[in-house]
Amino acid sequence: MSRRCAVLDAMPKLRGRLDFDAPLAPFTWFRVGGPAERLARPADAEDLLALLAEEAGPVTVLGAASNLIIRDGGIRGLVLRLPARGFGAVEVQSDGVVAGAAALDATIAEHAAAAGLSGLEFLCGIPGSLGGAVAMNAGAYGREIRDVLDWAEIATPNGLLRLDAAGLRLDYRHAELPARGVVVRARLRAEPGDASAIAARMADIRAAREATQPVRARTGGSTFRNPEGHKAWALIDAAGCRGLTLGGAQVSEKHCNFLLNTGGATAAELEALGEAVRARVLAHSGIALEWEIKRLGEVA
Repeated sequence: MSRRCAVLDAMPKLRGRLDFDAPLAPFTWFRVGGPAERLARPADAEDLLALLAEEAGPVTVLGAASNLIIRDGGIRGLVLRLPARGFGAVEVQSDGVVAGAAALDATIAEHAAAAGLSGLEFLCGIPGSLGGAVAMNAGAYGREIRDVLDWAEIATPNGLLRLDAAGLRLDYRHAELPARGVVVRARLRAEPGDASAIAARMADIRAAREATQPVRARTGGSTFRNPEGHKAWALIDAAGCRGLTLGGAQVSEKHCNFLLNTGGATAAELEALGEAVRARVLAHSGIALEWEIKRLGEVA
């Protein structure tokens, strides 16, 4: 029996899709990285729960992969990607929005705005999906997920849990999910507001992003966390790293807390450039930058 057949026999019957040696680079904003040993796209929450209950090996969850470097050797074990069909529904309520983990943050903001609900405008400035936003307490323009989260439903090997912001211990770009937990959907608070003011706020956010960030490049969002009392981009700029290159990787000229794939970068080059920036900042300012971008997988 081949290894692939043995793995299939050991797994629960998946109603979604399962691929072996599946390319992951096309899913990531950087467009780099090796394959998944196994890539599963469950049909719905029930399918996901059955998969988690039976899977004994490592499990990695991919959202929109907008803040992620997948290393060139790829990811071992099972990689989960929740498809929009089954996990992308958005339901607008009188005082909030319930959305699936695969729903894009910007789409949720647009649904809320169309219903005249205020408080979720900041989501249009976060280039990702709701599951990832909850898993890292994403934020932008003065607000974070913890400011608006009522609850999140988390699929675990032992069933479905519903946790609030306190239960997830949401902190700056951090959440504590249960072991092997996967965000399935969440409810975000909002309140009735003036439709024209909501639209204007979202337009301002989009214009600010366009003016200050390389939104049309192959990038991964903010590379490093802002240290207490500092802006990461300012530390990087002061250390002389604006425009710094390594192979096909570059520190953005437009916003130097963004790394770019200029066309032919490898994951190794992007990560090495990030480490070079960290070293220069430490030498110049004495401050150790911490990665905000997630780096997953094996070195080739």
